[in-house]
Amino acid sequence: MRRVEILGQERRRRWREEDKLAIVMSVGVSGATITEIAHRHDVTRQQIYAWRSELKKKGLLPVSSNALFIPVDLNAVQNDAPELRESCSGMIELRLICGRTLRFESSVAPDVLTQIIRAVEAA
Repeated sequence: MRRVEILGQERRRRWREEDKLAIVMSVGVSGATITEIAHRHDVTRQQIYAWRSELKKKGLLPVSSNALFIPVDLNAVQNDAPELRESCSGMIELRLICGRTLRFESSVAPDVLTQIIRAVEAA
């Protein structure tokens, strides 16, 4: 029979919900990304995503007061100025406060974009 000896400290740590919440909430503060926060606290990005999901399910993650929806009438641009629409086509980058970035073409239908944003924010 072989004998196995494990050296070093156990890597599994226990995190209090208060600590998890503080780490999740620090994403986006002063532009900090999830990668930077994960590195700072020596956890994986996936762990932060899992904590965010867990905290949302428990109702402990407050709704961002910085969230802002701006109404845009795309029909006005499409109908009144077709030449403007053509000159404005290209890629759009939307940076969310959670640290995620969405990149999409300006021709994406508004209802499709709305569904994508809701799916990303629910994750």
